[in-house]
Amino acid sequence: MPSTTNQVIRCKAAVAWEAGKPLVIEEVEVAPPQKMEVRIKILFTSLCHTDVYFWEAKGQNPVFPRILGHEAGGVVESVGEGVTDLQPGDHVLPVFTGECKECAHCKSEESNMCDLLRINTDRGVMIHDQKSRFSINGKPIFHFVGTSTFSEYTVVHVGCLAKINPLAPLDKVCILSCGISTGLGATLNVAKPKKGSSVAIFGLGAVGLAAAEGARIAGASRIIGVDLNANRFELAKKFGVTEFVNPKDHTKPVQEVIAEMTNGGVDRSVECTGHIDAMISAFECVHDGWGVAVLVGVPHKDAVFKTSPLNLLNERTLRGTFFGNYKPRSDIPSVVEKYMNKELELEKFITHELPFSEINKAFDLMLKGEGLRCIIRMGE
Repeated sequence: MPSTTNQVIRCKAAVAWEAGKPLVIEEVEVAPPQKMEVRIKILFTSLCHTDVYFWEAKGQNPVFPRILGHEAGGVVESVGEGVTDLQPGDHVLPVFTGECKECAHCKSEESNMCDLLRINTDRGVMIHDQKSRFSINGKPIFHFVGTSTFSEYTVVHVGCLAKINPLAPLDKVCILSCGISTGLGATLNVAKPKKGSSVAIFGLGAVGLAAAEGARIAGASRIIGVDLNANRFELAKKFGVTEFVNPKDHTKPVQEVIAEMTNGGVDRSVECTGHIDAMISAFECVHDGWGVAVLVGVPHKDAVFKTSPLNLLNERTLRGTFFGNYKPRSDIPSVVEKYMNKELELEKFITHELPFSEINKAFDLMLKGEGLRCIIRMGE
């Protein structure tokens, strides 16, 4: 057994002390895992826009001081009481949502929205005892979405850990913890385009490009990328996108442009921006009779979706999805295998790498809209 079992570990973590201020690398104390918890050594973490969103805290409850981070790969250091399916040395991906395997959602083949471990962005403590496992000189530091991967060691509920193939390179597959799986699953698990079909992707950020990658894997013959940033179009070709539409180039609504391009509408659409106008366009651009639109982006809490009921009566389907409809423990290991089998290409999503000491540079890159995913090497 590791010598650190049942002991407090002192390690480095990037602490967000207040909204919008640079993270500070601090020495933190990480308590041992309690009931149904696992302490893991994070080897690689990635920056997702959700981290930036809650770091800025412009539209959310400000929970500080906090250790952000939720896309990562690591190795189990020790396990708490009741944990039977993980042991020290296992390779895992922590996930911001979970799978208790016991609630109605987990037992359903259709849902991945676990009652116990569904994402809670306001909770800064562990479920077991409502306490934090992080502290500095006795002062608690809050958790983030149950993962807090901007720390060399973190404590996670066992239901939020996917045990993966130990041969999979953690500096690549760590990006499957959130955005890439969300986009990929939205297409493969929810939209389900048939081979030779047409798919429109709204928003060509990392999630949208992962949705395009899903359409490519499914064998779609036309993948139409829709984005207001023309600079994204060239990169999108690497992900299978065959045609591009910039709504700013047209005087008519983009759904009408797409309908004209495709003789009545695309077979499937996936919306990855969270803007309500794009959501409506994504629904209205699918073909009547069989078209399916899938909403992935998270809208403003006050946004209202407006469309004619005839669009539904004319046999268009509107679907929503959460984390690509993947159950973290049951399904993510097989997504890792898609990468290992060379069905899924992850390297093209990784545009930057930085040592942990330069984590604030990763935030700068994302704020400038440069690149897709930045891998942060924790031991440096």
